[in-house]
Amino acid sequence: MSAVSTEPAADPQAEKKWRRHSLVALAILLPLALAETSYDSLCEWLHGEDLIARGVDFGQSVPFGGSDWKLADLRGGKADRLPDHAFAVIATFTVTIGDPDLQKQWLGCKLMLTDAAGRRWLPDVIAGVSLPAGVMNCTSAIFSGAKKGDTITIGDTFIVPEDAVKTIRPAVGLGSERPWYLRFRRPPK
Repeated sequence: MSAVSTEPAADPQAEKKWRRHSLVALAILLPLALAETSYDSLCEWLHGEDLIARGVDFGQSVPFGGSDWKLADLRGGKADRLPDHAFAVIATFTVTIGDPDLQKQWLGCKLMLTDAAGRRWLPDVIAGVSLPAGVMNCTSAIFSGAKKGDTITIGDTFIVPEDAVKTIRPAVGLGSERPWYLRFRRPPK
């Protein structure tokens, strides 16, 4: 005795049509699913990086993170304990406090130097080189208890290669303003 199927034969055209529709749906849904799962990561990355520069002329004061920032000085030179072709640079800013909640406004405060090639340098400790009297770094300023209307001086030291010295520009990034950051023009010579 043989088994006989009582189901009707599958329509080959209907099966091809179903497969085509499935492939089209996959081509649409797969990128949408990837976009949905990566959206939060992209937003977090954008808010954690200094990506878009706002140019500021030397001597100009600009509002940023609830306060007014102005490049006060940019100076550098050879330090005793640095390797050949490296220079110590000190960048200082005067900041007039607007919103005194610096722990909120300045969270993730980052002073940096950039050059024409797009390279960045973060602050570094240099033996024998210290900040001028009365100059605080970002962390000290955040917890200084500064009040609205106070003017404070913020700065830091950097080690920069000799080939970048002529094109470096000081920059400031704050967590409350990211992905934007300020990039200041150099003082006139």
